[in-house]
Amino acid sequence: MKPNLKVTIAGVEFANPLMTASGCCGYGEELAAIFSLSKLGALVTKSITLNPRLGHPPPRTAETTSGMLNAIGLANVGVDKFISEKIPFLQNQPTRIIVNVAGSKLTEYIEVCARLNDFECVDMIELNISCPNVDEGGMEFGADPVMTEKSLKEVKKVFSRPIIAKLSPNVTSIVEIAKAAEQGGADGFSVINTLLGMAVDAETWHTKITNNKGGLSGPAIKPVALQMVHAVYSNCSLPIIGIGGIRSTDDVIEFLLCGATAVEIGTGLFIDPTLPVRIEKELKQYMKRKKCNSIYDLIGKVRKY
Repeated sequence: MKPNLKVTIAGVEFANPLMTASGCCGYGEELAAIFSLSKLGALVTKSITLNPRLGHPPPRTAETTSGMLNAIGLANVGVDKFISEKIPFLQNQPTRIIVNVAGSKLTEYIEVCARLNDFECVDMIELNISCPNVDEGGMEFGADPVMTEKSLKEVKKVFSRPIIAKLSPNVTSIVEIAKAAEQGGADGFSVINTLLGMAVDAETWHTKITNNKGGLSGPAIKPVALQMVHAVYSNCSLPIIGIGGIRSTDDVIEFLLCGATAVEIGTGLFIDPTLPVRIEKELKQYMKRKKCNSIYDLIGKVRKY
């Protein structure tokens, strides 16, 4: 019997639990030139805002020990161009489409989500209430449980399909924020966004990115992400998409064992864009070896002392 890699989140079925992380493959065109997107459970787009954003000036990425620091500043084409230039490509892709939505004001989130509701190819929205590298919006919503709940309630009124709340690790209690998002009507969680960090050049004494601070991603944050996924899984009832430093099949399995139903691969794509293809193959081999018929045989099965 072949292992079944299918998972279901908020009533939406995915061919496998492997997704891209927002911001790590643009709108999917470049990745589709390397392999068929049917190998993915879902393509998660870079953040879309109401108006186009140039983002922060370069340099806006810096390599760190076991990771990467970025402060892109939510650079994107804006919702109008996304609809006219990107949706035609996305609606013909053989995978689920999740659009990451960001904003500076709640009204912007609402308007973007309302516009995207007209397009059936947008299977879900990932609500970016946790971005650490913009001065307003993003993290200010995701760090306050009251604003988190209100944000979810308002966007649920205008978008008829599932909404996933992307949670920040830069909070006192991620469980408190997750419960607020659940109370607001979230259909699932993405756990975690990047950790707030800084990089400095010892020779020039200068910060390495123009925004001075940014989001740390990559293998360095995986232990933090695993703990937070398990904490949310243990205290909330909604499905979780795990994110943070995934670069191997073992990494994916660890997130599943800690309670994730699916995972997003981000920084690892910069090293090897074909990583999801290899992991999908190796995940099947692992499941055969462990006699697991379904991904659900792994979810939340971590053995604790």
